[in-house]
Amino acid sequence: MGDVKLAVESRDATGKGVARRLRAQGLAPGVVYGGGREATPITVDAKKFERLLETSHGGINTLIDLEGSSAAAGRTVIAKDLQREAIRGHIMHIDFYEIDLQEKIEVSVPVHLDGTPQGVVLGGVLDQQLREVDLLCLPGSIPDDLRADVTHLELGDSIHVSELVTAEGVEILTDAELPLATVLVPRGLKDTAAEAGEEGEEAGEGAEAVETSEEGGGE
Repeated sequence: MGDVKLAVESRDATGKGVARRLRAQGLAPGVVYGGGREATPITVDAKKFERLLETSHGGINTLIDLEGSSAAAGRTVIAKDLQREAIRGHIMHIDFYEIDLQEKIEVSVPVHLDGTPQGVVLGGVLDQQLREVDLLCLPGSIPDDLRADVTHLELGDSIHVSELVTAEGVEILTDAELPLATVLVPRGLKDTAAEAGEEGEEAGEGAEAVETSEEGGGE
């Protein structure tokens, strides 16, 4: 059983012209596949589906029980692929994948960073390179997100996929060596650090020269 219910209707005709007419009526064309059955064309109320995504804690990974007059009614699905219009973001097409609650599936979940890195306090910039990771788990174990504490990161430090913590039975498929985020050192800060290093070296060389001179004078 899924987390929410969604009414879908049958769609007999296909093609770009049909899809345009459906979208003009506030409907989104879609298809339900998986479960060892033939793909079933459907239509969905686009606004209702948008509200479902906004209000459900699982977002795009929400488990949905389909209802209505379509042959797809009674199936539990997940929105596997959501196509949107590039400019206004309107839903163009939805691919629903029928799931078995007892079988693991691959999903992508967002990664959120917690805390302010020490390196940022010192003037660095936190750059998040990965905003989601791929997981393998049972449908009922899909996490809403994964969180990573970055407060310990110093200038130039990175946190990697391998440092993410998941619940038992949840496997991370994304390469463990990939960096999630890095505290970058701005160019100006690098130049300042380099100058400070050079001044320190010069001071050290000066001190050595004084010591050598004193030793020579003593002789």
